[in-house]
Amino acid sequence: MMMGKYFFSETDIKSPWDQVLAAFWLRYPNPYSTHVLTEDVVFREVTPDNQLLSRRLLTKTNRLPRWAERVFPGNLSRSVYIIEDSVVDLRNRSLTTLTWNVNHAKLMRVVERCVFAGEQDRPVWTRITREAWISSGVFGLSRPIQEFGWARFRSNQVKAMKGLEHALSNLQKASAVCPEDSAEKHKNIDSASKTQKPQQYI
Repeated sequence: MMMGKYFFSETDIKSPWDQVLAAFWLRYPNPYSTHVLTEDVVFREVTPDNQLLSRRLLTKTNRLPRWAERVFPGNLSRSVYIIEDSVVDLRNRSLTTLTWNVNHAKLMRVVERCVFAGEQDRPVWTRITREAWISSGVFGLSRPIQEFGWARFRSNQVKAMKGLEHALSNLQKASAVCPEDSAEKHKNIDSASKTQKPQQYI
């Protein structure tokens, strides 16, 4: 997809796909992802073949390593704006996401593709396949920046999985206490005004 560092992982979660899907939309805020500041729905629609397309804008903090603070300007924004495109395919029981940072792209660009797939032969399991490409356009420093980006991405994925499991636990507890209220809460999650349709999706 692009030059730079490549990350790949596969993880199996012992939860049905529909529960993982619900937890995905409910995962923020959580104690493991305090660096995620905001999330907003930019666009959402259901296609004629019953796929849900969404585009969201997320704001995250971006703390630089000490060596980078001595190289880059002190007024460099510490916030990163992330675009997240997603496709929910109910027929094939899959959720595919594609995320990338909008700003600081020359310093470091991180593109992530993630697939949450329900397993037909193991209905109570969901497989998460994650890929990421980390690149930098800073002449002379691209290699250490990419190495730092890859290490931080790997560390953040551990936190992301804990955050998803946290949302799953909360969802399961709420469903056990009051299934109808939990279903209504999920129905209303991430509601937002529709805007102009983006040009391209996953």
